Amino acid sequence: MTFALGVFRPEPHGREFTGLVRGDRVRDVSALGTVNDLLADWDASLATLAELAEPATDDDADWADLAGLDVRCPVAPRQILQCGANYRSHVVDIVMAERRADESMTGHNQDVPEHEVRAWAEAMMDDRAKTGSPYVFTGLPSALAGPYDEIVLPERGQHHDWELELGAVIGKPARNLTRENALEHVAGYTICNDITTRSLVYRRDLKAIGTDWFAAKNAPTFLPTGPFLVPARFAGDPGTLKITLRHNGITRQHESCADMLFDLPAILAYITAVTELGPGDLVLTGSPAGNGAHWGLFLAAGDVLEGEITGLGRQRNHVRTSTTTSTSTSTSTSTSAGTA
Repeated sequence: MTFALGVFRPEPHGREFTGLVRGDRVRDVSALGTVNDLLADWDASLATLAELAEPATDDDADWADLAGLDVRCPVAPRQILQCGANYRSHVVDIVMAERRADESMTGHNQDVPEHEVRAWAEAMMDDRAKTGSPYVFTGLPSALAGPYDEIVLPERGQHHDWELELGAVIGKPARNLTRENALEHVAGYTICNDITTRSLVYRRDLKAIGTDWFAAKNAPTFLPTGPFLVPARFAGDPGTLKITLRHNGITRQHESCADMLFDLPAILAYITAVTELGPGDLVLTGSPAGNGAHWGLFLAAGDVLEGEITGLGRQRNHVRTSTTTSTSTSTSTSTSAGTA
């Protein structure tokens, strides 16, 4: 019996509650506590949730229709750890995009043919996967948003870009993990869209320092997450899930997690060698190829992003600027829990 966990509130307003999701029905399990309360003793919580996930009848008062609820962000992490430049094809695309941007700025073609540059970038990524380590930085929980909330583009910066990613939610205290035991500490998975303002990534005044992820990634609403936390036992192998993002109905990202340079066990082993992860913490595993920088287009008011990952559900976010009036709601209208 499969199920998922989420946070909901009745429409149009009402108190938020922890909900157990089965298909297109939701059961209020707030009596058990918040999602973080459940994660604090995840093994016991799973057993209890399984008992409560018995099939519901249409007239069962304990269950409500998912379509009539406002679906909120399903997690409230103490820490967000993000893995950058972790998809082979994505990093190669970045190298090629920077080459084209340089050609545009200088007004002349580079001496090295494009196919040779691509071959060099691919070889570099293969070597990094063999001898390197993950590139990890921290994000702010204040950037989190719901899976159907509006993405609000700030006035500061330009070239706002999408980055759909697999998020892993920690279910046990984790320190000095190994590849062999790392996944035992993952409670479940969710979908994250790590919106990035490309013009703020590189600090021209601090070239020796390099990237400024704080400024580029942490604006409010820049991390739509959800719709649900799907327990790891139902999600399958995280290394084989498929990530798909559509921008205004056009598929821009469509890649398997198998393209990761460092898989989730390697990422968790690296992170926990530095710091301790706790129940509820969120680990982002990187975004595959197909970002706006690759396509030469970026987010604008009126755009719609739709993202999904195998078995984890779907997101749908309207985009507006901070100076435009809100025109959409965060209500779920026809979303099911994927495998749940």
